[in-house]
Amino acid sequence: MKVVALISGGKDSCYNMMQCVASGHEIVALANLRPANTDELDSYMYQTVGHQAIDLYSEAMDLPLYRHTIQGSSLAIGRDYSQTEGDEVEDLFQLLHLVKEKEAVEAVSVGAILSDYQRVRVENVCLRLGLTPLAYLWRRDQDSLLSDMISTGLHAILIKVAAFGLDPDKHLGKPLADMQPYLRQLSEKYGVHICGEGGEYETFTLDCPLFKKKIVIDAMETVIHSADAFAPVGYLRFTQMHVENKHSSVPEGSRRRGGVRGRGEFGPSSAFVLVLAYFISSAKA
Repeated sequence: MKVVALISGGKDSCYNMMQCVASGHEIVALANLRPANTDELDSYMYQTVGHQAIDLYSEAMDLPLYRHTIQGSSLAIGRDYSQTEGDEVEDLFQLLHLVKEKEAVEAVSVGAILSDYQRVRVENVCLRLGLTPLAYLWRRDQDSLLSDMISTGLHAILIKVAAFGLDPDKHLGKPLADMQPYLRQLSEKYGVHICGEGGEYETFTLDCPLFKKKIVIDAMETVIHSADAFAPVGYLRFTQMHVENKHSSVPEGSRRRGGVRGRGEFGPSSAFVLVLAYFISSAKA
């Protein structure tokens, strides 16, 4: 299927794109929701920190990028969701509606892992637009998932920390691969979600096998959002960045038709995709 990839800049949305390609789908466009006048939006749905560098994704992947400024807020926060004027979910609807009109996409790549809140709302939007959500990371074991991300060549850095044991001064900007052993320790000792699903940290992907060029951050500054003594919250604001050629590039065909290779780990959570596809097909009938 022709797929639009929802991207936040984080590791999950990027790795799910890799899974989509490995499963035979074609990424034809990228889509992103950005904050209006702030770096870090108080959102139940979207990662916005690092949004300054999202435009570089288009150049890195040689794909069109559609962006929409978030106008709504988290209004309908119950377990279920129905169309609600002024809710931030409707910004997602508007964005994907535009992409579908311009690119004739059939499916949406979604990097959801654990959040039923996000899943329900993405389902709602996709059902209304007749699109199939592809969420290959859904309910995967987080420890093995993080290992797979790193082993398949996804290079990301921490751009936000918000948990006990994570220090903005020490850990912001650190490569995810270098942080993995420490994140595992935090998970074992304190129950921290090793993939950051509890909001413990967020990442920005600088390179992966789907990128034709890599993203380079030239200058950044640290912003302390909360100076809590036990769990300070801080994030990086990118102020200067560029893309540059990679030493070795992925052949053109491999970025579209299953050219990302690992250890056979792709597509283990296809149940979510199949269930949603059946649900949408039944609703159309």
